[in-house]
Parts: sequence; structure tokens; C-alpha cells
Amino acid sequence: MSVGPEHEAPRPAGGDGFSDAVTFAFGDERADLYGVARLGLAGGAASGLVILFHDGDPVVVSAEGGIEVTGSPGWNDVSAAGLDTEIVEPLQAWRLRYAGDEASLDLDVRALGAVAELDPAHPAAKAGGMTGYEQQCRVTGTAIFGGRRISVDGRGQRGHSWGAPDWERIEVARTVSAWLGDDVAVTVTAIRPAGKDDHGREAIAATILEPAGEDDEPSAVAVADTRLSTTYDAAGRQRQAGLELWVDEDGLPRRAAGELLCGTSLDLGRLRLDCAFFRWRMDGHSGFGRYDILRRA
Repeated sequence: MSVGPEHEAPRPAGGDGFSDAVTFAFGDERADLYGVARLGLAGGAASGLVILFHDGDPVVVSAEGGIEVTGSPGWNDVSAAGLDTEIVEPLQAWRLRYAGDEASLDLDVRALGAVAELDPAHPAAKAGGMTGYEQQCRVTGTAIFGGRRISVDGRGQRGHSWGAPDWERIEVARTVSAWLGDDVAVTVTAIRPAGKDDHGREAIAATILEPAGEDDEPSAVAVADTRLSTTYDAAGRQRQAGLELWVDEDGLPRRAAGELLCGTSLDLGRLRLDCAFFRWRMDGHSGFGRYDILRRA
């Protein structure tokens, strides 16, 4: 798969269980503000999810599903849970707006560097039933909640994914993003098959996104071998994590360490989402990012 502007539109439905979603995740360390916003399409209906953390606590958790849609809407036409998005320039710039009783967001999102693709042929895409792409972004704008207006100037990621995940065959799906200094980022997707209880049985895809070099082109480096270790609390929620990224199997790995900044858990019916943001350190860089775990309830 080679991602082009045409991939920005919702993808044609691919049979039973097919879904399509765009997800924005962002943070501003100075403001101690972190958030996730997701719009989805499945079975002729739209869904939305917004989670916002401030000072380590969730201040917004908004979810809505079953919103009927007709025809073949673009993402600019889809709205749910008070969330709207706009494609300003395909693969380059977007607008995100949220209006709820507790808070509102008005954010401009602009891509930084290369695109991280999850090819349909990759074992992680086959195990999870999903494919798509991620882009590291700069996020600016305003957030209003609790009578306060906060200026946002931070980092984040926008992803577009589609497919038909079979949760009879999936035990756990983990999504990790680390947004580090100098426009370096890491994206990881890990899928553990049903009935398996160890990390060694996971299918993992990882990409390192780096800024432009001498050729003035940013790079997306596929990782040959990825090892993701996690420390959990008594309730099974992620608290610390480590990454070993073997870009070249004959060389030394690049290592990253992360620890919890904030998080919460959501009951999504047959699934449970543990949504968290971590502080990350790698190669002398420090930053933050999202670590989500989706599992059967």
C-alpha cells in the first residue's frame, strides 16, 4: 500500500464487520493537557469518542454511537459525540472541533514528516484485521473547560484505519505512540491472538518517523523486530513500558522507556479500553505519547 490523498476518504465497505475510523491523539506538556478524539463509520452508522485529561485527571469522557448516516459521506460530513473534523489539505492539514456540556476544543492539526503505513500484508494487519496509516502532527488551538480557556501548542498524531477485526480471534490489541524531540516519533501496533497470554505470541508492527536528512526528505523506517514490555497494576492497566526497536537485526536496538502520565478505562460493551498517556525517553530525546489497550471485556 502506498498512501496517497485518495486514502483520506472513508474506504469502501469490505463485508461484515467492516469499520473505518480516523483518530486524533494529542498533548501539550506545558498545559498538562492530553486528549483522544475518534470518529468511526460502521454498518451505515457513525460513532464518536472524546477523552480529555487535564492535570492528570479525565475531565471529558464522551461517547456516542448508532448515528445513522446515508449515502457515502466524507469525514467532513460525519459528526458524533459532539465531534467534527475537517480535511483542510489531504495528508497535510486538518481541523478538529468538539462541543460538549463540559468542554470544547478547536484545534488545527498539521502533519510533520513522513507517513507510517501498516501494510495489509503485515502479520499485525492480518492478525488484527485492520490496516491504515499514522502521521505525527503539530497541534495548536484552544480548549475551554471549567470556565477556563487554555491555549494549546503541542504534538500529536492522526491515524486512519479500516478493516474487519474479528474479536473471536483477538485477545488484546495495543497501540503505542511516542512523540519525541526534533520531530522523532515511534508508532507501534501489537495484536495478541485469542487464547495466548504472553507477549512473545504477538504480531507487532513498528515504524520510526524521523525528520528530513541531507536529502531533505523525512523518513519512515520500518522496524524489523520490536519488543514491547509493559508493567501493569492489579486491575490490568498499563503503568510502565519499555521498547526495543531492532531496525537492523544485526545491529543494536534503539530503546525507549515510558511511564504513566494519566489514564482511564472505558466499558465499550464486549470490549474494554484502557486509554493512557505516557512520558517517553529514547536516544536522549524526551516526549510523550499515547498507549491504548483494547481487549475483550
